[in-house]
Amino acid sequence: MSQLPTILVIDDEIRSLESISRILDEDFDVKTASTIGEATRILEGEWVQIVLCDQRMPEKTGVEFLKMVRENWPDAIRMIISGYTDAHDIIDGVNEAGIFQYITKPWHPENLILTLQNACKLYALQRENELLAIELKMSPSGVSKKMSDRRERLRRDYDFDDGIIRGKVSPMEDVCRTLRQVAPYDVPVLLSGSSGTGKELAARALHYDSLRWNKPFVVENCGALPDELLESELFGHKRGAFTGAVEDHTGLFQRADGGTVFLDEIGEVSPAFQVKLLRTLQEGEIRPVGSTKTHKIDVRVIAATNRNLEDEVRAGRFRADLYYRLAGIVVRLPDLKDRPLDIPVLAKALLSRAMSQLGKRVSGLTQEALDCMQAYSWPGNVREMQNEIQQMLVMGEEGSALGADLLSRHILQADPAGREEEDLADLMPMDGSLKDRIGELEARIIKETLIRHRWNKSKAARELGLSRVGLRGKLERYGLENVKPLPEKRKSAGSAG
Repeated sequence: MSQLPTILVIDDEIRSLESISRILDEDFDVKTASTIGEATRILEGEWVQIVLCDQRMPEKTGVEFLKMVRENWPDAIRMIISGYTDAHDIIDGVNEAGIFQYITKPWHPENLILTLQNACKLYALQRENELLAIELKMSPSGVSKKMSDRRERLRRDYDFDDGIIRGKVSPMEDVCRTLRQVAPYDVPVLLSGSSGTGKELAARALHYDSLRWNKPFVVENCGALPDELLESELFGHKRGAFTGAVEDHTGLFQRADGGTVFLDEIGEVSPAFQVKLLRTLQEGEIRPVGSTKTHKIDVRVIAATNRNLEDEVRAGRFRADLYYRLAGIVVRLPDLKDRPLDIPVLAKALLSRAMSQLGKRVSGLTQEALDCMQAYSWPGNVREMQNEIQQMLVMGEEGSALGADLLSRHILQADPAGREEEDLADLMPMDGSLKDRIGELEARIIKETLIRHRWNKSKAARELGLSRVGLRGKLERYGLENVKPLPEKRKSAGSAG
């Protein structure tokens, strides 16, 4: 297995430190420190890729410590975690300490892991760029060809046919056809759909199939930042524009000149910032914070939202003129529950990607596992499936097929009709007599228990508090006695690798 990236977590609250360490332990080599001095000693003796520091520390603030880290270990990706969201603290952190992300408490485990994985990718990219810079001095023509090859590879990776994974008969087919038709034309596109449906992937496909494909593609999550920081990130700022602005900062619109800007979660921006963004889109120019000069920009804007912006406009929460500036073409991405035939194809592709990332090989997914996945509605969409596949791979036996017993319990208990809420009222069938409704729920519990125990009836009966004879009777009553799992040694139709 490939070596895990090393992350240093600093927090003076021991329980918080233990909680974060436990969450990250499977994906990272976690080093912990409860004091600044202890953290410094670790940095002096270890090769650390990411430093995650609490903002409120007894000896000095997290920003002050990360400023010191920036001076002594500039390659490390620096991140702040805090229960306080003071805008000046955030801006100070970005400018003085060069932090990659400001994470607020309470944090969600999956989001924290995803953020840190992105930080690892940034670290690897920085290292690669350093090597390219060295090569450029030695062999300019060779580096130029390498960069050109890399752009071509990116273009292939985000191709509509290979990059957006789907089955032969899929609702995504119409989406891709529309995106492919729109891509060459320099019009704004608004992508709508639930979280995790792949809006950023669709935006990248649009960019790499456009005439701007060899220019920058930059991303900003508009819902993650307060107005002050969002304005600085998008438009830039001049030194001295506000407390902590110790140097000029070039905004994303200027950095993306000639390319594409992807504004994710555009529905979350405040009415005040909507006015500033509208002016930029109307005039085709930006003015950095604290500057009296404007800069012309040439970018294509692709925006995304999980809200219904037309409803937001009617409710007065989103400006109609800004909506029509962004919604040159509106494309809605369907939820995964509306793409059941895509699930096996997606699962295999995500498993293949996870095996490459984690350095662990298995022979695929059993048909039983795929059937259970198709019966579940995936409220978190593709992102939720990606996490589930990674968990199965980590817990599974190397070289074997990943079976349904490795799936999370709520997926095994899924109702094919799509009622996966934890509330008992949603789990229960709503029609029929009391006896029939309880019977259906009992059948689902028995089947889920059997799957988890790989159809070992003795273990399932013991967990359910039944005798083997009692369990056999219920299997006959519910028509489960002839349901058999695939043989463990057999390579499934869902194998990948």
